[in-house]
Amino acid sequence: MIDDFRALAVFVAVADAGGFSQAGRELGLSTSVISHHVGRLETKLGVSLFFRSTRSMSLTAEGQKMLHPARRMVGAGREALDVLAETSEQPVGALRIALPAFRVESDIHQRIWAFIREHQMVAVTLHESDEQIDLIKAGFDLAIRLGTLADSSLKSRKVGEFHRILVASPAYLKNIGPMRSLDDLRRAEFISYSMLSDRVTLARGTQKVEFVPELTRIEVNSVAAMKSAIVAGLGIQRMPLSEVEQELASGDLVRVAPDWALPVLGVYVVWPEQGPQRKLTRRFIDYIA
Repeated sequence: MIDDFRALAVFVAVADAGGFSQAGRELGLSTSVISHHVGRLETKLGVSLFFRSTRSMSLTAEGQKMLHPARRMVGAGREALDVLAETSEQPVGALRIALPAFRVESDIHQRIWAFIREHQMVAVTLHESDEQIDLIKAGFDLAIRLGTLADSSLKSRKVGEFHRILVASPAYLKNIGPMRSLDDLRRAEFISYSMLSDRVTLARGTQKVEFVPELTRIEVNSVAAMKSAIVAGLGIQRMPLSEVEQELASGDLVRVAPDWALPVLGVYVVWPEQGPQRKLTRRFIDYIA
């Protein structure tokens, strides 16, 4: 039975990591040991749990059915360890954290590094991507998210704010001619970002305006690609101030419509509502907040 539990825990790690090698690195086991546990489990059950190829790995239908209850088992084990550690001043365990790939709130990274330095018995896995992932399905304890949160089953806590500005390259602005009004701005070419609504909201004092740009030829799915396209002179877009400070200082980018302000957005920690919140997760959230 213990061997079965171990194999199920390895199965969950492989499913979450997307491969034997990454799961082995996270568990501190060799790839051959990981493969042995999964193979043994598949032999006992008489089914294949993963589709395997030289480049990718994905769950079979049987693997999908097993993943949720197996993940509950792993979660119950973690909860048991949390209970045993309730009286310990030094937290012990592992955290899987998802956060944006771009450095909107660099202080968040610094707080994470400080938490890791201070708590030597905690292992942390960071997954950085501009795409939002399903925390429950992917097996993450929490995520750092930006902007206005959509209604969901996730709990949240605000831990900061970040500012954005409209930017473009001097060459692009020279090419399109003088921009004397918001109508000129609306008719300018924007870089579309798949994670961001195309609707632009601007405020100046008590005045507030909203518009959707008339022209977008390029769509990207990362902030890094969006900045690259803007620097290349292909259009205008809203960028986190922390991401373009260097380019503004060097003159590679300039601020567009500087008399108008964009809404300040929040930085949030979100975590699944299902089940009891782990003590380690609570401690981490309190630390970075």
